Amino acid sequence: MFVAGFMRVRLGDVCEKGSSNLKQSDVNDKNGEYEIYGASGLIGKVDFFHQEKPYIAVVKDGAGIGRTMLLPEKTSVIGTMQYILPNEKVIPKYLYYVIRYMHLEKYFTGATIPHIYFKDYKREEFNLCDLSEQEKIVSTLSKIEKIITHRKQQLEKLDLLVKARFVEMFGEPILNEKGWNMVTIGDIVTEVKYGTSKPAVEGGKYPYLRMNNLTYDGHLDLTNLKMIDIPDSEIEKCIVHRGDVLFNRTNSIELVGKTCVFDKDEDMVIAGYIIRVRLKSIMLPIVLSYFMNTDALKKKLRNMAKGAVNQANINAQEFKSINIYLPPIELQTQFADFVKQVDKSRFITLKENKESEIL
Repeated sequence: MFVAGFMRVRLGDVCEKGSSNLKQSDVNDKNGEYEIYGASGLIGKVDFFHQEKPYIAVVKDGAGIGRTMLLPEKTSVIGTMQYILPNEKVIPKYLYYVIRYMHLEKYFTGATIPHIYFKDYKREEFNLCDLSEQEKIVSTLSKIEKIITHRKQQLEKLDLLVKARFVEMFGEPILNEKGWNMVTIGDIVTEVKYGTSKPAVEGGKYPYLRMNNLTYDGHLDLTNLKMIDIPDSEIEKCIVHRGDVLFNRTNSIELVGKTCVFDKDEDMVIAGYIIRVRLKSIMLPIVLSYFMNTDALKKKLRNMAKGAVNQANINAQEFKSINIYLPPIELQTQFADFVKQVDKSRFITLKENKESEIL
């Protein structure tokens, strides 16, 4: 029964699950007309498909669990994904927006490889309206989504602008075309420290920065920020202040090397797989961060990290051994001023995007 146009239902009332036994190897070297998707998106085309109609796919295993996609008819997913097949009560795109809002990653289990299960999250409740009202809601949300996508593209262009300016001013880091003096990171730091291995806790005293709070493009993302308690006797070992450089030292090859400058006034605590770096005055934090985030350095870091026994890792000594050029401080200051100007535009765009997402 609909009350005020809506009926409270559970996710399992409007869909059913489907499974895939396809592997990445089933896609390699194939050339067909039907698309196959994985956690990162489209991974190939084959000569068959599993789903006749549009559906939702959710990452159920490994990195990115809970990530949700709306996929077209006559496509398939690999086995790390879960098919969510809507019934006649719900429009696929309406269900897609509903599931995205649920943040299914909160249902993860498993210490080594995280999983989420349909039997757990199918009990999630939401408001279901009739099909005509669903169409109206989907139309409105699609328009907002286009605006958000456009603004994200603007942010990507701003990041590319700064990266291009960095190379223009300082040259490629490996080639050192400008002929700057070469030093090691160990020569320019006053301190390199690991974070804490203590777990996050509800109602903790300090904000807790983890690997997911460092973005691939060299920024802090404070969404899904946890809290932690640390004894006063240990706090100085793992707390970060404005101007510290943060370096993600371990996890998968793709995640090792993420670097950013901590630019907040509120002190926070870092997890053990992040290295805290404090610099001498001869190198500005923003310059080191962009140096580490260049494609050439990321490739070098990944090669270094592959030597680890259990998982990709770069320890403090390896980090300090990395060669880096040392441009004049006046030129570094010019670059820092340029980044500040671009960040003003970033801040405005991010603010507008958050307002749109709230809608």
